[in-house]
Amino acid sequence: MYQILISEVRRRILEESFFRIRKCLSLLEDDAIWWRPNEQSNSVGNLVLHLCGNARQWMLSALGGLPDTRQRQAEFDERGPVARTELLSLLDTLERELSALLDRLGPEDLERMYEVQGFQESGVAILVHVTEHVSYHTGQITYFVKMHTGKDTGYYAGQNLDVVA
Repeated sequence: MYQILISEVRRRILEESFFRIRKCLSLLEDDAIWWRPNEQSNSVGNLVLHLCGNARQWMLSALGGLPDTRQRQAEFDERGPVARTELLSLLDTLERELSALLDRLGPEDLERMYEVQGFQESGVAILVHVTEHVSYHTGQITYFVKMHTGKDTGYYAGQNLDVVA
């Protein structure tokens, strides 16, 4: 049964959200990646750095046992421009590392408790947290791209979503 959860986490993060973030980065001009409407808002570049930092800390460090070297505030303080190619490279590396972690997780890993950011969380809770967190910020990135460019992201191009089975 745990494999259903892991499969769904893989689909939602690695296949859907990372695809969408890459698509959004491809639709933006370089300067738009680091544009902020105000100091209380984050740029798309900041959100990509933040998602990479969060997934590394929660999944690769907590679940995977790697050292936690995250500097969370730096993800938001960055003003860029970190090149689009570097942001894409960070996503590619993270995707490979998360995929390898998901491949080796077992039921005992999901039931065990971990400390992350001062919280006690089960492996299941960590997977749910990262999945919803990535999805949340992917939605913000998508909204920014549509607002800033006036372009459709085309996530569902060619699919009839009105079909009733």
